[in-house]
Amino acid sequence: MLLSEDCNLILVGLGANLPSAVGTPRQTLEAALARMGVEGLEVVRRSRFWRTRPVPISDQPWFVNAVAAIETKLPPDGLLDVLHRIESSFGRVRSVVNAPRVLDLDLLAYDRVVLDVPPRPLVPHPRMSDRAFVLLPMAEVAPLWRHPVTGDALAEMIARLPTDQLCQVEE
Repeated sequence: MLLSEDCNLILVGLGANLPSAVGTPRQTLEAALARMGVEGLEVVRRSRFWRTRPVPISDQPWFVNAVAAIETKLPPDGLLDVLHRIESSFGRVRSVVNAPRVLDLDLLAYDRVVLDVPPRPLVPHPRMSDRAFVLLPMAEVAPLWRHPVTGDALAEMIARLPTDQLCQVEE
């Protein structure tokens, strides 16, 4: 089933490049998806897992990434609180920007909502349109999605990605 560009979607990006107490980065993402259900977030669709080079390029381990479409009655800030609580339960410690991590859960899009005034979550995610590790898995979940601010189609954003962002489906 393809999700139309007009439907309401809540999209969450998942990533990890360090092992956690539950295992490898991929095992951590699988456990985090299961934990979302326990926390009342219904995962209605998810991408395959992607192996991706860190952005910006660094010598840290490559990431495993995915995107999930979820349903919840929580508002964006309440959803972000739950995502941060899940991250913490897996041992995520926020240190410096772009640091290696055991789990990263990003609120990418919340329906057609646009929030751009801190301290509320910034929605849609302000850097998503520049990141292959978000857009490529997202295309598996919501191929017809359009950016609510720019109106750009997902395919247009993918076509503009820098060529140095290496992403491949993890087998």
